[in-house]
Amino acid sequence: MLHLQSTPDRIEPASGRPARGDNARVFQILPLISDARSPGEVISLFREALVGLGTDAGYFLSCLRDDATRTSFRSFWACDPAWPAEYAAQRWFEHDPWLRYASCDAEPTRASSFTCSSPEESAFIRAAAEHGFASALIAPAPSSVGLSRVGVLCLGSADPKRFEGESYPKVRVLARALAMELHHSIAKSMREELLRGTSLTEADLHLLRFEAAGHSSKVIGAAMNLEGKTIDSRFQRVNAKRPPLRPALGWMRSLER
Repeated sequence: MLHLQSTPDRIEPASGRPARGDNARVFQILPLISDARSPGEVISLFREALVGLGTDAGYFLSCLRDDATRTSFRSFWACDPAWPAEYAAQRWFEHDPWLRYASCDAEPTRASSFTCSSPEESAFIRAAAEHGFASALIAPAPSSVGLSRVGVLCLGSADPKRFEGESYPKVRVLARALAMELHHSIAKSMREELLRGTSLTEADLHLLRFEAAGHSSKVIGAAMNLEGKTIDSRFQRVNAKRPPLRPALGWMRSLER
């Protein structure tokens, strides 16, 4: 499922003018993202960061794999509004070479360095170019749970040479930082949604993190200075609060900070 977390908006292309950025402003914006109180506020900061980076468009996609059969997406879009609609309708996430790259590499890179592995990926590149991504910088956002959650920031420009200039190294570093802040924002939002739908406490989450790491009740009890049977009792109470039919490990991955 592709979840569009906020209403996309267009950032007007540079129309062939040299891109001008404000790196200092981007540095100011980065710490504000994690403190944003709503998706709309995050998107506003995202748009402002794109202007500071001197890019025309951008989107961030977070892919959460609960198990072999269930995958969900969260996203922020600051680009041509037609692009997220097409992305979902055409199921481009199944043939997105930028998302594929983020699943196996952590280094930001230019999209021009990619080699498409299928005709569908080539079609994706053409479609993206029509929506403000004639050139792109791809910044993966890895997480502590590996491939269970993958994030990718895609910065775009109508200028095919936008990311080839001498400013690229600085933009690359800032893109990495922006990707991680957006990734954290989505994880935080998902965690809050789940907590609102249950009666879990912070102590419950602490216990479940031990479980997700594969520890036994005895080991957990030793770490918390409690007896194993006390931990078992706590698990019984926590299990009654879990969303039904949701695998424990996959559920905890969606709560990972």
